[in-house]
Amino acid sequence: MGRSILLAGYMGLSWLAEGPARRWVNRRAARGKEDPRRLPERFGHASRPRPEGPLIWFHAASVGESVSLLALIDMALKKRPDLHILVTTGTVTSARVMGERLPARAIHQFVPVDTPQAVRRFLDHWRPDAAVWTESELWPRLVVDTRARGIPMLLINARLSARSARRLAWARGYASSLFNRFDAILAQDDLGANRLYALGASPGRLVVSGSLKDTAEPLPHDPAQLKKLLGQVQGRSVWLAASTHPGEEEIVAAAHRHARKRYHGLLLILAPRHPERGPELAQRLTDAGWHVALRSKGEDPERRCDIYIADTLGEMGLWYRAAPISFIGGSLVEIGGHNPFEPALLGSAIMYGPHVENFRSAYDRFARAKAAVMVQDGDALADRLVQYLPPDRAAALANAAWAVSSEGADVTRQVWEAIDRHLPGTAG
Repeated sequence: MGRSILLAGYMGLSWLAEGPARRWVNRRAARGKEDPRRLPERFGHASRPRPEGPLIWFHAASVGESVSLLALIDMALKKRPDLHILVTTGTVTSARVMGERLPARAIHQFVPVDTPQAVRRFLDHWRPDAAVWTESELWPRLVVDTRARGIPMLLINARLSARSARRLAWARGYASSLFNRFDAILAQDDLGANRLYALGASPGRLVVSGSLKDTAEPLPHDPAQLKKLLGQVQGRSVWLAASTHPGEEEIVAAAHRHARKRYHGLLLILAPRHPERGPELAQRLTDAGWHVALRSKGEDPERRCDIYIADTLGEMGLWYRAAPISFIGGSLVEIGGHNPFEPALLGSAIMYGPHVENFRSAYDRFARAKAAVMVQDGDALADRLVQYLPPDRAAALANAAWAVSSEGADVTRQVWEAIDRHLPGTAG
């Protein structure tokens, strides 16, 4: 497993971190980044009893990672009727989404802060039979103390960006010591596996499984709301800018202005990645001369509405179903892009910018199949939007994307089988 002076130093300092961690959490709560009612969970005080029987604990950083687990959780619960699931995340938004979408026999809790006291309380209460981390958020104390209790550990859907790999290169012993505490590491692609190997992950523990986000289930929606929305926009062309970030909304609005010269009455549904930005965006766009409606205020996209700001949680499935074309944000600015499989599964044609490092292999698959359109900048987005707004062009692109999204259905099964092999009492 190897030793690391850096990791040993972190572990020592973590004994002094309980007070600073409480102040940090309280500051986050004051900014709306913590749920005040559930702050004890952040210090290992569970708000639910541990269910009887075997329990798998999944940890995911935020919304995207936790949503990618849902199909896997469903499979696990179907395969093992005696099983219960615990999911931990660290954000208020992910807690809300998990509260809405986790099935019976699955529980959400906030991940404890990385102090020995909080981690001990958490592990003493939940006593997981297996611990499964998702992607790349590894809290050292949590990893080390879980391993010390002999709990089987897996890192699934593992990925490591070029930036993270460069940052960790100077601390290879630290990275190696953490990675090799896992019984198995399932990487999303060869590139990620090679980066993990370069940082000391044992090749005997490392497997390329594909990405769980490639096999995500279709996002849910309210059929009554979809019927209402389609009635409101009947006769108008519609497109969606999904999960946009600061700096992208201006680009999207400029492309929208260009496309409206050709398609009069064109409606843009604008869904910012962080919904709390909705009112500020509405004001800026109104000041720029647009007629704007704000979903969070109960406003509807009436005939005079140019831009409908979809600033609510849990409704992306509605917007993708309503829009024949979706631009996926976080890709015209250096964020790294967002999941292209979500629109693909719901029949929305995909456009994206050049910055998709977080989902590079997925976008490469779409590009090879001519199932998505990459745009370098705002001018290209405007031109391509005009090109693909005709229903037949949008439908052809969407059909190709759906075909790509239906491939690789066996990733979830492969990941589940790896987890199942490490559950106590399972032959393997």
